[in-house]
Formats: sequence, C-alpha cells, structure tokens
Amino acid sequence: MRVIAGKAKGRKLLMTPSEGTRPITDRAKEALFSILGNWIVDARVLDLFGGTGSVGIEALSRGAAWVDFVELSRKAIATIHANLRHCRLDAQAAVLRSDSFTYLQRYQGDPYDLIFVAPPQYQGLWIKALQMIDARPELLAPHGNVVVQIHPREDAPVQLSHLEEYDRRRYGSVLLIFYGAAEDLRKEEEEADEFTEEDELAEKDVEGEQDVESQKET
Repeated sequence: MRVIAGKAKGRKLLMTPSEGTRPITDRAKEALFSILGNWIVDARVLDLFGGTGSVGIEALSRGAAWVDFVELSRKAIATIHANLRHCRLDAQAAVLRSDSFTYLQRYQGDPYDLIFVAPPQYQGLWIKALQMIDARPELLAPHGNVVVQIHPREDAPVQLSHLEEYDRRRYGSVLLIFYGAAEDLRKEEEEADEFTEEDELAEKDVEGEQDVESQKET
C-alpha cells in the first residue's frame, strides 16, 4: 500500500495489524481521487474508522488543508501516526482516539468538505454512520461529499433526509458510494440546465448570423 500522487507520492504505508480494519486497495483509492479531482485541494477531511490512515494521507498528499483521523484501536492509531510522520504530513492532521459514532454525535467544530466512512465489514456500521451524518447536516460544508467504502455484499437501501446518493463505483471487492446534500445537488442540476439553455441560445444566434451572411453573399 502506497501514496499514489502528490507531495508524498510513492511512499509506502504501514498496514494495521488487525482484522477489524478495512484497507482500501490502491486501485480503488486512485479511482476515488481521480473522481474528486482538484476539488480536494484545501479541503477539510474527516477520515472515520481511520485504520491505516491511507485515504486521509492521500488527501493531504494531494493538497487537502487538514485531516482529522478518528480511530478507536490503539494499534491503528500508532500506525496512522507512523504513516503521517513517514510522509511528513503530521503537521496537517489530528489523530483522535474515539468511537466514531460518539465523535459524530459530539463534534462542534468547523464543517468538513469530505467525510470518508470505511468501518469494519458486515456489521451494518456504515449505515449507522451515514444516518448520523444525515441527521447533522452541519457536519458537512456546502457542496461537501460523504464517501462510503463497503464490500458490495453489504450494499443495502438507506433512509436519508438530507443526503442523496449521486454516484457509485465498484472496483473488485470495494464499492464506493458518493453522497452529497440533496439541496446542493439540486442547485447544481439547475445551474447545469441553465448553462445548457444558454449554450443552445448562443448556438442559435451563431446559426442565425451565419444564415444572414450566406444570404448576403447570394
């Protein structure tokens, strides 16, 4: 497992000696950050169920401003600290020993641009975490994203009030599901529709001018 791009590119990361962690594959991680693109620059990130810290460290390497790692396992916390120091990114992160659900319930700080959720498999914890984030929309900054990493066999319908799924990608045994605030997604769709209408009108104007020029020439 390694850092794929950015200022820490190529640095190998330690694995967590625990069966409870869910490390993301390099293939899925590369795809995730290709989808996010330059949007990650200057972002505030929450890496829940931090594990090895791989996703948060990749975000920092690619230009994120800050990452909070939340993890309960002492071994995993030690691994995250070691990986941050190895990548020289420890000045831009906090590693917090806490139950992720307690953290979501009590957090009162600045909102996050990206919340990454990758809990242990086959326990339904991703649904609980997602619903807690949904119940506290102030956790997410405007146009922020929540990304859930699960095994495809864990996929299930989730009742949400404020968040809405807008994309999903499968990479072998990794399923990434993307959520945004429903209100933000509607605004983006409306803006896209407005741009489309403006483009169509501009094309018609150009076609009209071309027709006039053609008539003059004849």
